[in-house]
Amino acid sequence: MKIKTDKKKELEIEITGETHTLSNALRKTLMDDKDVEAAAYVVEHPIIGEPKLYVRAKNPRKSLKKAAETLQSNCDEFKNLIKSSEDGKGKKKAKAKNKAKSKSKGKTKTKK
Repeated sequence: MKIKTDKKKELEIEITGETHTLSNALRKTLMDDKDVEAAAYVVEHPIIGEPKLYVRAKNPRKSLKKAAETLQSNCDEFKNLIKSSEDGKGKKKAKAKNKAKSKSKGKTKTKK
């Protein structure tokens, strides 16, 4: 990461090695912060360009740090959700299989 502009209410950074994915997620999260007046990014060249993120806020460094922490928390939550979903699949299948067996044992076939 390279700092391009660092003023009291403005910050511009180049996010080396990243793409639209992180840049847009940061921009969106920054715009959810009430202290942020503006957040935008640009990738000047589609193949070799590095994203440049611009933030105008009461305290842009603090807002950027908060946005990064929020994204990290969201990613951790998503990862745990996937993990618990994978862990639960085996249990759910076994539970459904046992439920189906118990239902079939209690039923008797009759002709109408």
